[in-house]
Amino acid sequence: MSSVNQIRSAFLDYFVRNGHEKVASSPLVPHNDPTLMFTNAGMVQFKNVFTGVEKRHQARAASSQKCVRAGGKHNDLDNVGYTARHHTFFEMLGNFSFGDYFKEGAIELAWSLIAKEFQLPVDKLLVTVYHDDDEAFDFWKKIAGFHDSRIIRIASSDNFWSMGDTGPCGPCSEIFYDQGEALAGGPPGGPDEDGDRFLEFWNLVFMQYEQVAPGQRAPLPRPSIDTGMGLERIAALMQGVTSNYDIDLFRALTSAVADLTGAAYSGAQAASHRVIADHLRASSFLVADGVTPSNEGRGYVLRRIMRRAMRHAQILGAQDPLMWRLVPTLVAEMGQAYPELVRAQALIVDTLKTEETRFRATLARGLAILDEETVGLGEGAKFSGETAFKLYDTYGFPLDLTEDALRPRGVVVDKDAFNAAMARQRAEARKAWAGSGETATETLWFALKERVGATEFLGYDSEKSEGVVTALVHDGAEAFVLKQGQRGAVILNQTPFYGESGGQVGDVGVIRAKGVRFRVENAAKKLGDLIVHEGVVEEGEIVPGLALELDVDHSRRKATRANHSATHILHEALRQVLGDHVAQKGSLVAPERLRFDFTHPKPLTEDELSRVETLANEIVQDNAAVDTRVMAQDEAIESGARALFGEKYGDEVRVVSMGRPDPGVHHAFSVELCGGTHVSRTGDIGLIAIVSEGAVASGVRRIEARTAEGARTYLSAQARALQDIASLMRAPVEEAPNRLAQLMEERKKLERELADAKRKLAMGGGAGDGAGPEARDVGGVKLLTRAVEGIDAKDLKSLVDDAKKSIGSGIVAIASASSDGKAGIVVGVTDDLTGKYSAVEFVRVASAALGGKGGGGRPDLAQAGGPNAAAIEQALASVEDALRGKAAQ
Repeated sequence: MSSVNQIRSAFLDYFVRNGHEKVASSPLVPHNDPTLMFTNAGMVQFKNVFTGVEKRHQARAASSQKCVRAGGKHNDLDNVGYTARHHTFFEMLGNFSFGDYFKEGAIELAWSLIAKEFQLPVDKLLVTVYHDDDEAFDFWKKIAGFHDSRIIRIASSDNFWSMGDTGPCGPCSEIFYDQGEALAGGPPGGPDEDGDRFLEFWNLVFMQYEQVAPGQRAPLPRPSIDTGMGLERIAALMQGVTSNYDIDLFRALTSAVADLTGAAYSGAQAASHRVIADHLRASSFLVADGVTPSNEGRGYVLRRIMRRAMRHAQILGAQDPLMWRLVPTLVAEMGQAYPELVRAQALIVDTLKTEETRFRATLARGLAILDEETVGLGEGAKFSGETAFKLYDTYGFPLDLTEDALRPRGVVVDKDAFNAAMARQRAEARKAWAGSGETATETLWFALKERVGATEFLGYDSEKSEGVVTALVHDGAEAFVLKQGQRGAVILNQTPFYGESGGQVGDVGVIRAKGVRFRVENAAKKLGDLIVHEGVVEEGEIVPGLALELDVDHSRRKATRANHSATHILHEALRQVLGDHVAQKGSLVAPERLRFDFTHPKPLTEDELSRVETLANEIVQDNAAVDTRVMAQDEAIESGARALFGEKYGDEVRVVSMGRPDPGVHHAFSVELCGGTHVSRTGDIGLIAIVSEGAVASGVRRIEARTAEGARTYLSAQARALQDIASLMRAPVEEAPNRLAQLMEERKKLERELADAKRKLAMGGGAGDGAGPEARDVGGVKLLTRAVEGIDAKDLKSLVDDAKKSIGSGIVAIASASSDGKAGIVVGVTDDLTGKYSAVEFVRVASAALGGKGGGGRPDLAQAGGPNAAAIEQALASVEDALRGKAAQ
């Protein structure tokens, strides 16, 4: 029982036998502690249990927790590879009691494990306790039989643990192993305690107080236990080696490095082997837990870890990307204990290979400049901070990588000059941005981002998390408190809320803490990566530094995801049906609907719409996984990814792939650059229903559609409407369209017949020989005037044409009143008289009598109207008067 896997299993099995529940490791990205960049201890997942916020069914638990310390206040990155025990990734074995056993039980369990189960030499063991913890001192003496000299009282904070300035806290007891006189160092508490001889490998924390204020503690009603044993450290002890890098797990990894590079694990090269082995573990586990390389937050830390390892691969002489080729060895060693490694192996390999391929070009440029700029610099010299900034800003060469490359030469970077160059660049960027038109009104956001940094978005993987308030805004200015009833904006260090951008609406939901509730009415994105939560304080007050629980409206996010993914599928379906000219020109993705604008010169036919909808739903029903990768923008475009109209992209982009490829095609059905949230599988969209298609501009068409529940509701309403129509027609649903068409044709026929009858009735059944009783001579010209009822204005022209034919030669004026009290009049002049008389002149006179403003038409036929139907007879009389006056001339 000496391999890492055996020791891990033995530890967990031991505590299970002793009434503990085995609990799986939590992810490396903690969702219940926003103050942590990464999970860095076994107790992190139990934090809310210890504070009383969360209740669990178990009173005892044991775990092997994966941990990372490579960012923030817990950063061991620079030491990794150069010491015996520093790691970026490590495993913490721990047992926990939530108000069950306390000091005596914890000490008994620990002693039984190390002395009986692990059979460590008792004479090599010693412990520390907090200086006034007489209970722990007496229990160790009673249980282990230690002499007073092997129970060391420590007065410093090293032996007193606290969760923060306030909250649970208590004394510790650390267990040490004497590795022998061959190693330098003295016992804990002594002047030489920092040496390697006495190795602390297990810490027992006795949580028995609550820190309520500085200098003020109160006893906890249910004291608890939190312990942490470094797996790598206990493995080194049990395998008889003095360096964690000599245990079986690391020997397997460094042997693989040696096989692939041809560089032996010895001398100065040993540090590079250790860096690669350690960073491979950290990189692989972070990728498996959803972290991707980027230039911000956790992604930046991952990139630093990856690139540091890749730099050491280059030192060992690796000519091609190395890290991805080591993944199978890591999975073979740790995959059984952590199945997420097996599940994510392909993603880990792809991420490492892509990152190292890209980084090699950056590395070559940066090292060449370093070589040029360090000519003549000896040990202890300072490297130009301006040059280091140029490497960072122009060539993407991080400062820590520059420092690492200069370290073997004994050269340090002029940090003050580097920081000054960074400050100048920020000032220039701010000055340029502040003068850029309308955005100048939002200078507040620039100042806030510069101070608090970007907001890390957690919403790709989670809809709930915690965050710490970094800034508040009220009435357009920074505020230091938002009180109940006040509207404002909250900015946090991290959030699952999606900020409105790329056509996708912002999330809504709730932000809360004990006695505090903030209703998020919209999440907006400012300056690319500053997410602002807009809303109102419903309870309590919010101040900077407050830790809050963040809860996105799940149903709204779910519907929005479905609609967003549907726009991608519709885009490609349109392109395949209509042609490659189709390109997105805008979109709106909301929970209740989606809108998609695209280039196309003419309306879509019913057949084209049907083919688009059918193809899109075939992809949905295929239920293939949706793949998301982070890539360099140029690589993404070269791979065939389509950029979305109006979206702003950085050097790195998210590439979203949907649908299985057709035979012979090397990429998915849809591959687009997109920063929005999407479904996990295309089947989650449920159904795509196109609601409408129309024009929005010259050469630009718009489709509106629904998905999932929205599509079901829409189609259900359409089906009910069809059923209602079928019922009214007393026909089966399938026969309703044909029956309706017949009815419409019959109606048109009846309307034509009715119109003819009305015209005949209106004109008295006919005009006989053409003069008729109503045609009279006015100044030698025949004039027929008539006021009719029940005739639409559009039918007046045909009546006038018929009357003109009837009288042969002359002038006709017919007026009609509408149901809304308005009137219309049409005047016609036969062709033989248009040289002397114009219908336009007569209709304008009639319009004035009706209260209108003129009229228009041709000399042979003109039309006008007015609001005063009661004046129809006056209008007709005015036409007669005008004709009489004209004829007398």
